Amino acid sequence: MTSWAANGVPSDRAAWLFRVARNHLLSALRKSERAPPLEPDERGDEPTATFDDELRDEQLRMIVVCCDDRLPADSRLVLALKTLCAFSTAEIAARLFLTEANVHKRLQRARDQISRQGCWGDRLRADDFETSTPPLETVRERLPSVRAVLALLFNEGHLSTHASQAIRVELCDEAIRLATLLAQHRVGAEPETCALLAVMHLHAARLPARQDASGGLLLLEEQDRSTWDEHHLRAGAQWLERAGQGERLTRFHVEAAIAAHHCFAPSFAQTPWLEIAELYAVLEQLDPSPLHTLNRAVALAEARGAEAGLEVLRPVVPAAWLEGHWLWAAVLADLHRRAGRAEDFARHRELALSGAPSDVVRAALSRRLG
Repeated sequence: MTSWAANGVPSDRAAWLFRVARNHLLSALRKSERAPPLEPDERGDEPTATFDDELRDEQLRMIVVCCDDRLPADSRLVLALKTLCAFSTAEIAARLFLTEANVHKRLQRARDQISRQGCWGDRLRADDFETSTPPLETVRERLPSVRAVLALLFNEGHLSTHASQAIRVELCDEAIRLATLLAQHRVGAEPETCALLAVMHLHAARLPARQDASGGLLLLEEQDRSTWDEHHLRAGAQWLERAGQGERLTRFHVEAAIAAHHCFAPSFAQTPWLEIAELYAVLEQLDPSPLHTLNRAVALAEARGAEAGLEVLRPVVPAAWLEGHWLWAAVLADLHRRAGRAEDFARHRELALSGAPSDVVRAALSRRLG
């Protein structure tokens, strides 16, 4: 906190921290009269020899390690978010639409399985659970889980469940940094990784306009588009172009296309809402989720009116994890308000406001819903 603030962040943060920790340890040993014949190294960063295929960043490498396919898919996400991304149990529960009790169960199950396999903990066996870069084919097999972790890390920064921080730019920056490193690795450099980076950069471009002077959230139609970050806009467009070099259409490709429509529309009123609705329909086919249906309803409501949006949602029976969720309730409240259904509006509005994850989000909802 002291050195980086005064002298800037070193190029290799992990190496710097390791060196400082080593120096402190040597100092402590010297005071206890058990110091080895070594002197603290004051040179700062120290280059580390690596192989070409190795993941040089420790954080990214450990995310790959946590995404071990011997663990259930949901347990991999929970383990990585908790142990490496420092998410609280409540934040993991909100991101994965789980209860906190279920998060605890998944985390304990992952730890128990690791212990039984002798991977980590007291019965560590290096041949069972290496913390160095796994073989290239293993890295390739784990890429979907790694990308899922990075996407969740970015999403928590983009709209945080934290009680006092609606936006956490440092999490977005870290997610972009790690995804960029993944895209620079010869196994990670897949079109889907490029598409994920396009999504991140395009959403990050709007971050400077998403809060007012007091820290309150600004809705998309309220934002000053002249303050959007041009560097991120250009980077997002470049990564989206690179993502188009493959033959497989993925969730991140479609999400990037949606984000691009929002970012490059001249104004909120000139946003191509029908095209966005069609893209959400594609998402429903690629990655079925009622959240995609919810977003398609929002886009259709902007293009054709609230009744068109409600027509999409009427046949949908929300899953248990979504029924009563503040996002679901907020969209229904807004559509019923615009359609003039006062009773339905009031009921869903109350659910949305009571379930909002923070005061900042609640204030934005209250302003939107009146």
